[in-house]
Amino acid sequence: MTTIRSYKDLIAWQKGMDRVEMTYELTKQFPAEERYGLSAQLRRAAVSVISNVAEGYGRRTRRDYVHFLDMAAGSANEVETQLLVAGRLGYTDAPAADGAISLVCEVQRILKGLISKLEASPKQDVRNQRGNGLDPGPATKT
Repeated sequence: MTTIRSYKDLIAWQKGMDRVEMTYELTKQFPAEERYGLSAQLRRAAVSVISNVAEGYGRRTRRDYVHFLDMAAGSANEVETQLLVAGRLGYTDAPAADGAISLVCEVQRILKGLISKLEASPKQDVRNQRGNGLDPGPATKT
């Protein structure tokens, strides 16, 4: 297990970054009239996932950390829904949409595991656990 020294070491954040890149590439295909609509909303939601993971990691308490991970999970659900909308509207082809949704589902699963691990571990200052392998559980580099 790799020592976690930064939010950038979290698999949830790394996969989320991949998701952001994929989102920006995918939304380039959207019609011009969606530039400030679905395209912008999808991009913001994708960035929100990783931003909340990073912000939560920087918080002092486990409760705050989990709260921000919950918000990240909610944003991941938003991304999935918006990708489904884009597919229904014909803004993206099925293989691209399926690949994007698959990655979102992976991020959702990782976030859920990380939240569960944090909620199940002994209550103490989150910063005391960083770097010792206890944090972040299922979302660690291996």
